[in-house]
Amino acid sequence: MNPIEKTTQFVFQTYLRRGKAFVRGEGATLIDEEGKAYTDFLAGIAVCNLGHCHPEITRAIERQARTLVHVSNLFYTAPQADLAAALVEKSFADRVFFSNSGAEANEAAIKLARRYFQSKGNKSRYKIITMEQSFHGRTMATLSATGQDKIKEGFYPLLEGFIHVPFNDIDALKAQLDDTVAAVMLEPIQGEGGVIPADPDYLAQVRALCDETGTLLIFDEIQTGMGRCGTLFAHELYKTPPDIMTLAKALANGIPIGAMLATQDAAKGFDLGSHGSTFGGTPLATAAALEVVNIISDKAFLAGVNEKGAYFCEKLLELKEKHSRIIDVRGKGLLIGMEIDLDSEGDKDKDAGFFVANCFEKGFIINGIQDKILRFAPPLIIGKTEIDRLVAVLDSLF
Repeated sequence: MNPIEKTTQFVFQTYLRRGKAFVRGEGATLIDEEGKAYTDFLAGIAVCNLGHCHPEITRAIERQARTLVHVSNLFYTAPQADLAAALVEKSFADRVFFSNSGAEANEAAIKLARRYFQSKGNKSRYKIITMEQSFHGRTMATLSATGQDKIKEGFYPLLEGFIHVPFNDIDALKAQLDDTVAAVMLEPIQGEGGVIPADPDYLAQVRALCDETGTLLIFDEIQTGMGRCGTLFAHELYKTPPDIMTLAKALANGIPIGAMLATQDAAKGFDLGSHGSTFGGTPLATAAALEVVNIISDKAFLAGVNEKGAYFCEKLLELKEKHSRIIDVRGKGLLIGMEIDLDSEGDKDKDAGFFVANCFEKGFIINGIQDKILRFAPPLIIGKTEIDRLVAVLDSLF
């Protein structure tokens, strides 16, 4: 049996997979078992920000694998300590909790926010306000926090205490923010929600409202962090720091890891025994992540992300001028969405799935959201030549 047959027979069928098995990757290129090359404009859904098998990350993993892969968090390790120090140095935060994934990092953030108030004796302040069309994970708490009904089907009853309001609507948030709310949780740019950036003043308005009411502010930067939007963290674009931030995906360039960062004050919600993770912050994962942080935080590297992101948007906007079915091109850095009109006369069958499938046939990996949005999240090392080639393919498909 080949990998596709084995996966079909033995693995839960929870993913809509394409009929190819990849065997190798290098830079922005993936190779399937037949030797065909694909240019990756998805990066494992914003995970391999430094591309596949980046040599420096590979060396860091190899070095650590020869030394120490895992030890219980009942002991200390240098890679975990060094990564925590680097993240604190480069962010608003004072403390870091390590997990295995983004959903677990968000679970930790939710637990921290609730316990922050309950440890002060305020047990009535436990609600979390999140945004409609948000995505925070698929565990029960993060699914409850997520603002998309479709992925909640079959999992009711969900956890109580989660309120959803429209994104970019400060009045809607203000109407729900009372003394029972522990935290406001949002993505600076909604990824799964359609690549929707926060309005220029929205995050600052939310920050001011949280300060006024003594509410914690959580930014889910699992997709937007680690240079994806042209700054190390997307909230830097808005000059608005949170109290708590979550990271995962690109943090170790494909090695599973999550992180929840918090200010010294917010971190008071956790003390000995209040939270834990067997595999959170292993030496192997943190060694890889430290190398990623050091590379991506370089100013010249981030300048390159912004330059290529602007170039990509410019080329897509040229397509928009040429093809009336393109409604919008939006995003920050190299997290870009292109929205297609599904209601126009003619070619109504050319939805996001059509473009994803046809691009794949032509050797390009892209992603579709909500049937009408193409999401581009290539490795941050992508070149302009590769961008030009994809744009030419997209042009030919309209």
